[in-house]
Amino acid sequence: MGYIRPMPYEWTQTASPTDVQSLHLWPYRSLPKRGFVWFIGITAVLVSVPLLAMLGSPVLWGLLPFILLTLGGVWIALQRSYADGSVLERLALSPDRITLIRHNPRAPDQTWEANPHWVSVRMMEKGGPVDNYVTLKGNGREVEIGSFLTVEERLDLYQDLRRMLGALPGK
Repeated sequence: MGYIRPMPYEWTQTASPTDVQSLHLWPYRSLPKRGFVWFIGITAVLVSVPLLAMLGSPVLWGLLPFILLTLGGVWIALQRSYADGSVLERLALSPDRITLIRHNPRAPDQTWEANPHWVSVRMMEKGGPVDNYVTLKGNGREVEIGSFLTVEERLDLYQDLRRMLGALPGK
């Protein structure tokens, strides 16, 4: 039986009188922080094994800077990947307002608001920047949502958004 990974988004609902639905979306992480530590540790050990034969030799000092530079480069590249993957999208849906906030890793947050009764959910199966490209259109703008999700996850997200918007009172 195959591993079923969790969806990289979740719906929550407040118990307040405003009845706000919240959606949080994040990119899938194939290498969690614990795996990162293991990867760097194992890489360091594997790279060090050939150096054992060089102990006591001046060649060790010639190779050591390059080994350290390689490990440092891998460390920096993986940390940069983690920073790029820290994007988070938050959607708040209430009967009178829908708000989408995208928290970008190295740019200011982007915000979009509209009246949910006039919002439409659209999906471009082909021809968009990605397959099953999902957008919300309202208040004179069309904004993307979940572009970092897989094709199947964007399809699920599209169906969820249609269901949630359709379930609003008066829509």
